Amino acid sequence: MTVYFIGAGPGDPDLLTIKGQRLIQRSPVILYAGSLVPEEILAQADAAAEITDTASLNLDEILALIADAHARGLDVARIHSGDPSIYGAIGEQIRRLQALAIPFDVIPGVTSTSAAAALLGKELTLSGVSQTVILTRYAGKTPMPERENLVSLAQHGATLAIHLGVTRLHQIVEDLAPHYGSDCPVAVCYRVGWPDQQHILGRLEDIVEKVRAAKITRTALILVGRVLASEDFNESYLYNAAQAHIYRPKVKPETPRKVRRTQA
Repeated sequence: MTVYFIGAGPGDPDLLTIKGQRLIQRSPVILYAGSLVPEEILAQADAAAEITDTASLNLDEILALIADAHARGLDVARIHSGDPSIYGAIGEQIRRLQALAIPFDVIPGVTSTSAAAALLGKELTLSGVSQTVILTRYAGKTPMPERENLVSLAQHGATLAIHLGVTRLHQIVEDLAPHYGSDCPVAVCYRVGWPDQQHILGRLEDIVEKVRAAKITRTALILVGRVLASEDFNESYLYNAAQAHIYRPKVKPETPRKVRRTQA
């Protein structure tokens, strides 16, 4: 018996990994956070699977369901939104499982940051603009370590992906403007991957008004950085015709290498 923590991605069922999908198909017990994971993710679950929406359950109640499945020798698909390693609250569950000697495995998923960048058609690491992406959150019910406060992080000038902060967007702007400039591009991406997804583009100087007008108050990711609007960036070393490397030597073969597919 194993508990599988499965990253369901940002919402689009097609962004679920093949491994995650296979585990959902064959797991006799499925626990999913219905507030963040769409029911479409469960479409291929076995008709006999025991499926529970854990949105209204506390940690003890969730662990009781897992312990019961363990006692019956049944695998559990524990489905989380996005990637479970990023604000997935799996650490506390894993700690309990280890204490109970219940095996587990973690299946990564597409992050909301990746999905938001794809929605915007942007690369978050442009040469000469930014080579660092910081995934963080704004302090709320869960406090932030002082060394990780937004003002400290802003001093790096890196591309920022800020989770769980849209209700404090005005404070975020106040913290970032002195370091990024009031004209720095911002994107607020709401429920990326869901049918009602939307995104709002602006700058630090006007994004608060735009988001308030759209009445977005939850389930949004905030992206901040010059990469969102920069056309003045360096081309990569990897594909530079003047730069040779192990896969593209100075003396090239006459024809590009072709990959031969073997018959099954």
